[in-house]
Amino acid sequence: MDVAGSTIDTPLSDPAATGGGAPISEAEALRRLRQSEDQSLQYYAAWWLGRMRSRHPDAVPLLCVSLRQRQPRQLDAGVEHNAVARNAARALGKLGSADAVADLIEALDDEDDGLREAAARALGELGATAAVETLCRRLASGPAVAGAVQPASSRLQEPCEALLEALGSLGQATPTVLAVIEPFVAHERPLIRSAACRALLQLTGDHRWGEQLVELLDHPQLQVRRAALMDLGAAGWRPALEPIRRTLAENSLKLIALRGLAENLQPPAMSDPATTAVLAVMDDLL
Repeated sequence: MDVAGSTIDTPLSDPAATGGGAPISEAEALRRLRQSEDQSLQYYAAWWLGRMRSRHPDAVPLLCVSLRQRQPRQLDAGVEHNAVARNAARALGKLGSADAVADLIEALDDEDDGLREAAARALGELGATAAVETLCRRLASGPAVAGAVQPASSRLQEPCEALLEALGSLGQATPTVLAVIEPFVAHERPLIRSAACRALLQLTGDHRWGEQLVELLDHPQLQVRRAALMDLGAAGWRPALEPIRRTLAENSLKLIALRGLAENLQPPAMSDPATTAVLAVMDDLL
């Protein structure tokens, strides 16, 4: 649930990242990524290349190098050493190159759970079915282990939300994949339940998973309602149209979810009654 609930890193110290300086060029972004003296410059360069969907032939190779140059997770003056690698992973997911898949799969076994999260989301964006086995292995221990809370932290042992969403996006509805996902429907955290239901709905089309997502639209926590909106939109579940419209959440997020419904309708023709109904609700929210 990238839009509504996941943590999004922002550039660290580059003035252009926060509006305090002139925007940089693609050539400058590549130059900053090549140098190794200033990680904040690399960090912003990786973000820039992904944000601008760079098609330069050096972009993916340089981002893969940045992804591989990571260290054991630690804090040093408040700056995490793997911040560049995580931004590189996010950028690679946006650039759509299969050349990054092997490095991203390798990152799924990194000890930094934040990097595993970024890699999982990128692999889902890339449609990298080669990652399914590793994603399943990370989740195979279930809610009691993979989904357990880390000591002295609010984070889980595994970035379950991102791993589950990736499995749903990759479309491999095998008995093994479904058996790995289904236990997370009973996880104590509603955001994890939402991600699991989303993945199962995407993979099976079974209405019971959509109905559980609709129930989460009435959750007392806004963050959970936001997540359920995004997950229903990503799954494109048509029966959620009216529940989405009625949800107590920002209209901007409802519109994103409704766009997901419209894009997943078959056929998405303007004359199709289902498409017309979705567009009518979108118009009402504008």
